[in-house]
Amino acid sequence: MSTIYEIAKIAGVSPTTVSKVINNYPDVSDKTRAKIKKILDEENFLPSPQAQFLSTKKTWTLGIVYFENLGVGLTHPFFSGVIEAFKRQADKYGYSLLFGSKNDRLKNDTFLEYFKYKSVDGIAIICTDPNDKETLELIESDFPIVVIDMFNEDTSTVASDNMEGCYLAVKYLYDLGHRRIAHIIGASKSDNWASNIRRKGYEKAMERLGLEVIDGYIADGINFDVSGGYRAMKELLKLKEIPTAVFAAADKIALGAIDALKDEGLSVPGDISIVGFDDIELARYVTPRLTTIRQNREEIGKTAVDLLVKQINGKTKLKINKIIPVELIERNSCKRIE
Repeated sequence: MSTIYEIAKIAGVSPTTVSKVINNYPDVSDKTRAKIKKILDEENFLPSPQAQFLSTKKTWTLGIVYFENLGVGLTHPFFSGVIEAFKRQADKYGYSLLFGSKNDRLKNDTFLEYFKYKSVDGIAIICTDPNDKETLELIESDFPIVVIDMFNEDTSTVASDNMEGCYLAVKYLYDLGHRRIAHIIGASKSDNWASNIRRKGYEKAMERLGLEVIDGYIADGINFDVSGGYRAMKELLKLKEIPTAVFAAADKIALGAIDALKDEGLSVPGDISIVGFDDIELARYVTPRLTTIRQNREEIGKTAVDLLVKQINGKTKLKINKIIPVELIERNSCKRIE
């Protein structure tokens, strides 16, 4: 395999210029960059990690860790989509990903200890609990940090515009003639940020439209899952004044609510209209196809990497809170009423 000096000789440039191309520095012309990359490919050149570290003082690795207290994990379509987008953007910058581990062999008790041992350049945290001790420990560390799906003034964060999404959902139902609009929250745990912000968004939207939140109209989705939505819908159906529409804090909750209505011999949207939140892939294939609020998973993952790399290259921690726009996706689970 050719060395960096041999690559430079073939390209007719300095070894420094080749190094800049390898390490994705911007101050190389597109023409020269393309020429060097072509030679690197032809020569099957692979830079050694040790040499890269000596020249850039970087390990070219981003840590990523997930904190949640519902047992949902990374199998949730929203989080898996965000991480896939995060990986694609990290690849463009030349970074590899390292998932946090409490490693018995290394005897590390915290994720911070693990990332210190691995000398990552920055850390992305996916978190649902703003009071999680390990999250706060990472935020207070010297590492460049970005937190995904949460807001925190003490660090950089990326999250969807949850408040606007809730307003879009409730306003859509309002415009269809609905006035008795219930909400199924995402989680029964009081420290779940996404659940809390969407409940707040629902309440604000109802107030803004002059609608009353009838007693019992905020039901517990328990765990952002189908089972929680099913149980919550059953509870709503026991009320004296049954809602004509339900806004669910997540698509999986909405799907559970639809199942509960079907089991009771009711139809969607014939008897009750349903709106979800997320726009997971399944939402477009169920019957009826689910009207929902789409979160831009691609933009969330991309923006998180951009914020981390900006901190790494600037050698400073930033406190930038990015809000990613959402949109209403209209399908077949809602109907107009008089």
